[in-house]
Amino acid sequence: MPVEKSLRICEKGHKYYKSSDCQSCPTCDKESKPDSGFLSKLSSPARNALVHEGIDTLQKLSKYTEKEILKIHGIGPASLPTLRTSLEEEGLSFKE
Repeated sequence: MPVEKSLRICEKGHKYYKSSDCQSCPTCDKESKPDSGFLSKLSSPARNALVHEGIDTLQKLSKYTEKEILKIHGIGPASLPTLRTSLEEEGLSFKE
């Protein structure tokens, strides 16, 4: 059974179709993607989830366990290797 997509318009006026209840606009997500830093290495849902939780630096990220990060809606197991590597490059790690 095909999933029905609905037309949406973000607050900036971009038109896009989504089949889920996710409100993120793909055009806005591309425009707001950082050019560098650990957030630039993540998928849009993972990046948005961390920013929504106020986790926008590696220092803030290091205050969480991997298990706590995985509980955040939008973060999946595929994001963990990227996050681990970014932390390690700065001499940091997830909280034990």
